[in-house]
Amino acid sequence: MKMKTYKSVAMAALALLLATSASAQTADEIIGKYVKAIGGKDLLSKITSVYSETSTEVMGMQIAGKMTVLNGKGMKQDLDVNGSTMTNCYTDKGGWSINPMSGGTAAEDMPAAQYNSGKAQIIVGAPFINYAENGYKAELMGTDTIAKVNAFKIKLTAPDSTSSLYFFDPGTFYLLKSVQQAEMQGQMVENIINFSDYRQTDGFTMPYKMDMDMAGGQFNLSTTITKVELNKPVNDSIFLKPR
Repeated sequence: MKMKTYKSVAMAALALLLATSASAQTADEIIGKYVKAIGGKDLLSKITSVYSETSTEVMGMQIAGKMTVLNGKGMKQDLDVNGSTMTNCYTDKGGWSINPMSGGTAAEDMPAAQYNSGKAQIIVGAPFINYAENGYKAELMGTDTIAKVNAFKIKLTAPDSTSSLYFFDPGTFYLLKSVQQAEMQGQMVENIINFSDYRQTDGFTMPYKMDMDMAGGQFNLSTTITKVELNKPVNDSIFLKPR
């Protein structure tokens, strides 16, 4: 057998080995490796709060943001838009928002679909931490090319039967992309987020760059995290709906 033939056989065998290795992975194993990659189940469960500050570029504007997560209790995000504050708040009981861009200055209860699509944000590591115990179903849908990476593609179905797609790097097991359905003005739209620039804070790893294609391409946003603090004391009264 000629050297060229040997090389071809070897390359074919290597390709088969890699394909077999990839197919041997299960959705549970991939999600487990992702949770481990961002800090591990034990560390994530011990984080009491995550405070972050962001800068978002959208339609030529720079929007400063602050977000506080009290693990398992609530998440509040404030965005400074041209001097006005836009607020979204989720708790374990419900959600509310203030949107001065639509002419509203009072806090309004979130529609059920909007709350259900975002309530997982109150839990650090969600929706993947303890996902099976929380009623989610994960399915490995093969692979797809994301930023030149042959990423694992997982479909995650929530207890309310809504589903999202998540793409994981097979080398680092970081999340590269998500595709989610959300309600906007009474209609369901597709939101796509690409994650990059992962950094660690006290053992917890998160993406510092998120490029978003929102509402089926109607809005394009690029968000950069500028500050992260863990286990900062949080008074849960900040999650109460203003009257």
